[in-house]
Amino acid sequence: MSGVALSDLLAFQRETEALSQVMGRLGWDQETMMPRGAAAQRGDEMAALEGVLHARRTDPRIADWLASAKATTEAETAQLRLISRSYDRARKVPGKLAAEIARVTSVAQGQWAEARKAEDLAGFLPVLGQVVSLRREEGAALAEGGDAYDALLDGYEPGLKGDEIAALFDAMRPRIVALRAHVMAAAPAPELTGHFPKDRQLALAHEIAQAFGYDLSRGRIDEAVHPFSSGSFNDVRITTRVDESDPLGCLYSTIHEVGHAGYEQNIDQIHGLTVLGQGVSMGVHESQSRIYENQLARSPAFCHWLYGRMVDLFGPLSVTGPEDFARAVNRVASGYIRTEADEVHYNLHIMLRFDLERALMRGDLDLGDLEAAWNDRFLSDFGVAVDRPSHGMLQDVHWPVGLFGYFPTYSLGNVYAGCLHAALRADFPGLDEDLSKGDPSRALGWLKERVQTHGGLRPPRQTIEHATGGPVTEGPLLDYLETKFGVLYGL
Repeated sequence: MSGVALSDLLAFQRETEALSQVMGRLGWDQETMMPRGAAAQRGDEMAALEGVLHARRTDPRIADWLASAKATTEAETAQLRLISRSYDRARKVPGKLAAEIARVTSVAQGQWAEARKAEDLAGFLPVLGQVVSLRREEGAALAEGGDAYDALLDGYEPGLKGDEIAALFDAMRPRIVALRAHVMAAAPAPELTGHFPKDRQLALAHEIAQAFGYDLSRGRIDEAVHPFSSGSFNDVRITTRVDESDPLGCLYSTIHEVGHAGYEQNIDQIHGLTVLGQGVSMGVHESQSRIYENQLARSPAFCHWLYGRMVDLFGPLSVTGPEDFARAVNRVASGYIRTEADEVHYNLHIMLRFDLERALMRGDLDLGDLEAAWNDRFLSDFGVAVDRPSHGMLQDVHWPVGLFGYFPTYSLGNVYAGCLHAALRADFPGLDEDLSKGDPSRALGWLKERVQTHGGLRPPRQTIEHATGGPVTEGPLLDYLETKFGVLYGL
């Protein structure tokens, strides 16, 4: 009977996973190709499909199957663990609430894009208030008397608590602030300027995406306001954005999203359309996108190769030689935009968002005070006053679509990437020779074998510890940052 229960459960779950992929495709379409006038209808469509998915995720037969099923392999054990976790979380949230969250966040996403374009924060606050209220209600339902923010965070990084993130950030902040002060006091790095035609940027983005292992037979690259990756298994799509005065934004956004997509595409095919067939957490996911983008593609060695390709495509650059180009790629400046932030400033962006959203979800910060709190904190941390909403709290899509608890996983991903990079370099001390030829294949193979192919087989922290053979700490990331920027800025 236990074998039949397991077989029935996994067959049922496979259909749920397939429907989830359809839901994801609707979201991808909304951000890339959907006509603007379809926003309200898409909200209804997302709500209807979420209702179907919620009913499946809370189907009482799941409890019966879980009670009877017996795993005989590591993969089956992991599947039962993850299905049980999903069932426990889903049944705490009323179906009507789940559907309403899907509807409102779908509508809010479109309104956010329009508000961002028009710099109309006041006009956007009412729908954002609805999103906040719904997510607070969901967090309270999930927490069952515990911390609602922790319950939301657990959805993105299983097992992690807000206090742990706060302690991690407290440990990281002094060395980051000190490094920032040293770098900002040094002579500034050169800046890449000029005109870089869109078609050539996209051609180079496609070339680099494939060099970093992105399989375009199972994916595609489109444009979006906010770059993202969507899908898993054999349909994994990414987006980028193009500014003809800033080719680095397009190229490095593409590489970042290829890191996410590579993780999904490289999961063992046997796990496709199962709970193991996707990244195990957003922190581990971010570790892949950040190590692709930063430790590999922003390394001086890879910049040496990229400089040559840029000259081939765009002619003489405003910076002369690969060394100055590497300094331009890694230029440190107090910019407004998180996704364009250098490695020194990036985690300060995340710390700001974590503190604000945690206070907002706990009711310690009113929505009407959020902009002022954001602007005050930004001025304190970055030394620059926010000049308009699109440079402040309207810049990210995460809060409009209700992803409260997501932001801290970006910095956690940086910490994971630091650990992975240290282990990778220990195994391949001559890696820079490969990167200087535009060839990251050895590094990618190592990441595939150590992390990506396993999908959700192990919990997040265990995934990184298994890959590196050591504990997860912030030390390797901070050591890497201090060494890299110390050399680039002559500190």
